[in-house]
Amino acid sequence: MKTAVTLGIDVGGTNTTLGLVDDSGSCVQEETFPTQSQESFPLFFARLSERIDQVIARYANDHNLIGIGAAAPAGNYYRGTIEAPSNFCWGNVAFVKTMQERYRLPVALTNDANAAALGEMRYGEARGLQHFAVITLGTGVGSGLVVNGELVYGHDGLAGELGHTIVMPQGRACTCGRRGCLETYASARGICRTVCELLAVRLEGSELRQIGFQELTAERIHASALRGDALALAAFEYTGEILGRALADAVAYLSPQAIIVFGGLAKAGEVLFAPLRRHFQENLLAAYRGKVKILPSRKLGCSTAVLGACVLIQRELEKRQPA
Repeated sequence: MKTAVTLGIDVGGTNTTLGLVDDSGSCVQEETFPTQSQESFPLFFARLSERIDQVIARYANDHNLIGIGAAAPAGNYYRGTIEAPSNFCWGNVAFVKTMQERYRLPVALTNDANAAALGEMRYGEARGLQHFAVITLGTGVGSGLVVNGELVYGHDGLAGELGHTIVMPQGRACTCGRRGCLETYASARGICRTVCELLAVRLEGSELRQIGFQELTAERIHASALRGDALALAAFEYTGEILGRALADAVAYLSPQAIIVFGGLAKAGEVLFAPLRRHFQENLLAAYRGKVKILPSRKLGCSTAVLGACVLIQRELEKRQPA
């Protein structure tokens, strides 16, 4: 008898990950390929569908694909569209319709941070929590908000864009067209911009001075910080300060039990989390101090966003079952 599985897709600004997951959350297959976010959606979809076809063919004998869940920046759950994601050149894309026409299966879409929140709620750090937020630190910054055990979508499906709240009026230019957004400071790209600014105004030696901007990555900054590079450590301190203040403000209107931090930049561990927690506590309203945990997302069997995308479509399929 074949095992029922769902396919989860996490479309990121740098990489796209897809995975087959069974109803217990076990990952049957996971793979990643470059997104190439500056190419058109039809070209990206052609590459994505080629990968999906290969996965389906590989497991067709033992597994039955029953639905597809997807996570993407600016993914609109209500409309099934990806709506002009700021780090892409796609405009508005009818993602769910396109997937359904090709695969003739139930398909559901949400944004990447919402998917991560679903993954954390069923399988990760948020199990048992009714009020929490997931913050994704990747190419940009996203947020998935859960209140009373339910994702907050807002009236138009686009709630949860903490990365595009302005933390520095007239600050850094953002791909959304505004200035001073959180993601220009607290994302993987943001910390690279911070390093460049520090290199321009500080005189001490740093191994980061030997790296050109195009080769500079959050991973390399983290590696330098672990070796004690003062400028790299200052970049993480500044990032933790900006993000800590923003999350302290978010607590004032969400009052969550926990904030779970997820994504590539979060892999820096305590180099990021130590200043983040310190500035978070310093900026919290007194009534909230000591009540809200800042937690790293822990490694699950599959990517958290892929798991969450599978949870999304599993929940949609459960709604269709007769009572």
